[in-house]
Amino acid sequence: MEQIFKRKIYQQLLEWKETENGRTAILVEGARRVGKSTIVEQFAMQEYKSYILIDFNKAGKNVIELWDNLMDINRIFLLLQQIYKTTLYERNSVIIFDEVQKCPLARQAIKYLVQDGRYDYIETGSLISIHKNTKNITIPSEEDRITMYPMDYEEFCWALGDMATMPLLKQQYENRISLGDDIARMKMRDLRLYMLIGGMPQAVNTYLETNNLSLVDKTKRGIIQLYLEDFQKIDTTGNAERLFKNIPSQLSGNVSRYQPYTVVGQQSEAKMGELLQDLEQSKTTLFCYHCTDPNVGMSLNKDTGKYKMYLADTGLFVTLCFWDKSYTENVIYDKLLSDKLEANLGYLYENLVAQMLATAGNELFYYTFPKDDKHNYEIDFLLSRGNKLVPIEVKSSGYKTHKSLDVFCEKYSSRVGNRILLYTKDYQKNGATIYLPIYMTPLI
Repeated sequence: MEQIFKRKIYQQLLEWKETENGRTAILVEGARRVGKSTIVEQFAMQEYKSYILIDFNKAGKNVIELWDNLMDINRIFLLLQQIYKTTLYERNSVIIFDEVQKCPLARQAIKYLVQDGRYDYIETGSLISIHKNTKNITIPSEEDRITMYPMDYEEFCWALGDMATMPLLKQQYENRISLGDDIARMKMRDLRLYMLIGGMPQAVNTYLETNNLSLVDKTKRGIIQLYLEDFQKIDTTGNAERLFKNIPSQLSGNVSRYQPYTVVGQQSEAKMGELLQDLEQSKTTLFCYHCTDPNVGMSLNKDTGKYKMYLADTGLFVTLCFWDKSYTENVIYDKLLSDKLEANLGYLYENLVAQMLATAGNELFYYTFPKDDKHNYEIDFLLSRGNKLVPIEVKSSGYKTHKSLDVFCEKYSSRVGNRILLYTKDYQKNGATIYLPIYMTPLI
């Protein structure tokens, strides 16, 4: 039985309901299977007297055609109540447009429905079809948007019945306390479980029901296959699918950026731009852009032609890394879980950090600068906090040397606040460098 997990986005929906009071609709965007429909329906059940959920994947012709003519909104409301056998109450009911990209005219109607003011409206949309299907409609300005990601590490802990870990880690982080290597090893083992399973509710549910990582992997493969089929629908050449599947190999190649032309061959600049936009808008991926001038206004110095690409879910990333096998053998999972991770698989941690930073609300940037004629220094991630930069280097091993971090902080000393090395051991401070265990990433 599919469980309903506690999700942080519920609070965002509550804040929208209380502050907007019907003045806007809200669109919950996100990749397929992140739990949009589940959390929205749970919210409707708990926060309203009644609700109607229109699933446009299943809606009949009689529902689809309602939005062709908005001259008589009263008739639309009467028919909806008849079709869904639900009474709507003024200012105490919500109508959900689930998978709204399947019916663009319904999304366009939001403008007039919100102006009518009787009910609240929540939309959900998956993948890039929500953008593809808006070419011939007017996007309502009365629409707020929030992005739903896979479950973050704290939500994963909640799903496992652990409500204490993140509040305690926050105390440790704020007070800069070292708890010892034994505790750190235990916490890293917990984090690696999240790294392997990921935050897709269906995968977490499989783990809780079966405690079998091979079955979890099978669930994740099914989700990835859905994504690949979606990419095939919007790009029949297969190039979008190839770009997606090659994310692990591009990261493992230790190159300073994703090199799309090595994956799909020569393409026009316009076509490549469209493919990359599709991948970014799909919410299945995370783009980390190169910053040309590391400063607090990094968005002003974004190099859109130079980027790294990560998967938006760490569990799916692990499965995609071993996509060439018919299934990911439990021995691989056991090896990763017990920290027998080969050094050349450190990019698993890099993808995990990217996800944790993005889910915490950070736009992703990195920075490279010349070391000599053939080599570069690289800062894995750059954050801005106040009027200072926070450079971050990720290490799965060999943490005692961090030349890139040192040289960067010397070069831009006036711009740097905290300098952080994320690694697999306990909190410590060495000179100006803060060594943080990777499980503290969301707290930075």
